Amino acid sequence: MQPSITESPFGQLPDGRAVTQYSLTNANGMIVKILDLGGIITEIHVPDRDGNVTDVVCSFDDVAAYLGESHYFGALIGRYGNRIANASFTLDGTQYQLDVNNGANHLHGGVDGFHRRLWTAETFNTPKSAGLILTYLSADGEQGYPGNLETTVIYELRADNELRIAFHAITDRATPVNLTNHAYFNLAGGGDILGHELTIQADRYTPINAVQIPLGDLPPVAGTPFDFQTPHAIGARIDADDEQIRNGFGYDHNFVLAKKTEGALELAARMREPASGRVLEVWTQEPGVQFYSGNFLGDSVKGKGRIYGHRSAFCLEPQHFPDSPNRPAYPSTILRPGEEYTTVMAYKFTTE
Repeated sequence: MQPSITESPFGQLPDGRAVTQYSLTNANGMIVKILDLGGIITEIHVPDRDGNVTDVVCSFDDVAAYLGESHYFGALIGRYGNRIANASFTLDGTQYQLDVNNGANHLHGGVDGFHRRLWTAETFNTPKSAGLILTYLSADGEQGYPGNLETTVIYELRADNELRIAFHAITDRATPVNLTNHAYFNLAGGGDILGHELTIQADRYTPINAVQIPLGDLPPVAGTPFDFQTPHAIGARIDADDEQIRNGFGYDHNFVLAKKTEGALELAARMREPASGRVLEVWTQEPGVQFYSGNFLGDSVKGKGRIYGHRSAFCLEPQHFPDSPNRPAYPSTILRPGEEYTTVMAYKFTTE
């Protein structure tokens, strides 16, 4: 089997623009489906240890659901992944007010962030991969951000069951940029994810307050429920009597990766589902990864003919740290004219 790409209609936006779904298939029969709306990953079909193929991501059935309370299912996130305190920041002496969409704070680029934008799509093939190139111009002032930001995201499904995602952006004014993908996974294909076993290559994390804004320090994970340096079931400590667990309603925290080489593409996290044998590795060039245990999912979240209940899926989102525009001690997320924002992440699927 050769890598291939097909496309099919997925409905329309309220203004009549068509939304298209692109199906990428590799030589092993792994399938990834992506929309030009928000770069949303709608399906990832991978085998278990016995060769049984299952779709392992959460998604919705129509455009309307993605324009509602979508929980950012599968979407590209921008201009800024995660939260910015009080939906504002000061840059070069000017204060910018962002869209307020998470209490008093700004989350994942605002109400109409990259996840709700229709991107321009172009497909490509190589002898060993199938790919989709998405481009979008975020105008100066969009959701409150300064500068015209030209963004390109390349999805590439490779022969070794790796979905690689490459991000690129340039700007004409200084602006924060922190892009990621927000896929929700359940490697069993259903049920909760509490038995999934997680390893994160991080020896520190960013504690948060009661509205999920970082406190500023980077304490060690050792001796806390956040120590995933060796494999632990997600459910083993998710309800621990711990202030940080309470503040996140479970896990919803950024982990500071113990990088061997700054900026290198390295393993950030590994998730194993014991019953199926499916393994997901998340690789990134970023300094952090957000682990979210699906705490805000519930019986009202429905798609693909089923309910996405409480803690029925997890996210592992490579990123710079939350609220970095207001935290000079954190790695900078400011992109300036003449510079290029580039980062690569990958989801790698295996079995054992």
